[in-house]
Amino acid sequence: MFADSLLEVSWAQRSRRGWTTLTSFGLQAALIGLLLLLPLWKTVGLPSARTVSTPISVGRAEPGPAPKARGGGTSVAPSNSEYPRYVAPGRIPGTISKSDGGAEPQPPGGGGDFLPGIGIPGTPEGFPISVFRGNYPVMPARPAPTVHTFRTSRMLEGSLVRRVQPVYPPLAKAARVQGPVLLAAIISKAGTIEDLHVISGHPMLVAAAIEAVRQWRYRPYILNGEPVEVETQITVNFTLSGS
Repeated sequence: MFADSLLEVSWAQRSRRGWTTLTSFGLQAALIGLLLLLPLWKTVGLPSARTVSTPISVGRAEPGPAPKARGGGTSVAPSNSEYPRYVAPGRIPGTISKSDGGAEPQPPGGGGDFLPGIGIPGTPEGFPISVFRGNYPVMPARPAPTVHTFRTSRMLEGSLVRRVQPVYPPLAKAARVQGPVLLAAIISKAGTIEDLHVISGHPMLVAAAIEAVRQWRYRPYILNGEPVEVETQITVNFTLSGS
């Protein structure tokens, strides 16, 4: 009896182990299937592509007249461009007609058609360029005032309002150098000395003469009620006393 009881216990354990194994396999298969089906449930739908149509306005272009083929009989397709395209003929005819045959008669008056209700001359293709550009008379530019510079050999003594005597250079005095120094200058509208330069004179006396004349002041020269510049020559004499 003890052996029979042991046999029954072993069979019961084997039976229980088999059911446990089958249950484990079933749970694992269900878990794997659930993991495979889970992404399908959580799939987010892609946004639908929307087509946005942008309206494009295209002006109506009138095709130009097709050029006539001369003598060759070759037909030329009309072009959509504003100006007609000329195609060279296949052969040169013997005689060429003088009339071009493509010129359209111009309306009388020389202007374009008047648009209704506006009163502005226009054309079937649109407004002429002259309407937007404006055919107004262009005023000539005002000429720049001309500056007249008068030349005189020497200014009047009465126009000199300030005279500065030159300082005799000590080196020239020791060397007994004397004589005139001739300078050229421009008397400005304000009466000041401008553009002062030497024409002739001893080199030892030139610097002293320029330094003195640069400080001279003149009364402005008036012409037609306006001051003008005057080109003049100034002579500075250096003379030693007792010579």
